Amino acid sequence: MSPSSSRWSWLLWPGLISAAVATLAWSNPPPAEFEEFASGQLVTLAVKEVCGPQGLPMLLQLVVQDCPKLMLSQRQALGSLARQASRRWNFGLFSLYRTDLGGQALLPGFTVPRYRALTLAGAGQFLVLQTNSGPGSAP
Repeated sequence: MSPSSSRWSWLLWPGLISAAVATLAWSNPPPAEFEEFASGQLVTLAVKEVCGPQGLPMLLQLVVQDCPKLMLSQRQALGSLARQASRRWNFGLFSLYRTDLGGQALLPGFTVPRYRALTLAGAGQFLVLQTNSGPGSAP
């Protein structure tokens, strides 16, 4: 390697590293994208928890004809709820979202299932690191 190419490599590496860091920071998904992601996660969970055999009380099961379709129709509302029930820590290159919702009594004998999650957002993607759902759902 010639002395001039060595000199250029010292100039090139800091530039490449700076560009990579800037790209990661720019691709850190904003809260609106988290809301969209969380809405899909909550619809899936709601169908499993609410529409399952132990979900709705018998009287409501008679009234609600297509529970999965009903949950899907609430996707936007569930996303908004998740955004409100989440705390974001923005580290520039990535963000962490801590979501804690549910547990409220809606009707006698029916409590909204509790859902807690820790989600990593970075490079335009979301990765659920930890989840707990159900009646007690310890942190």
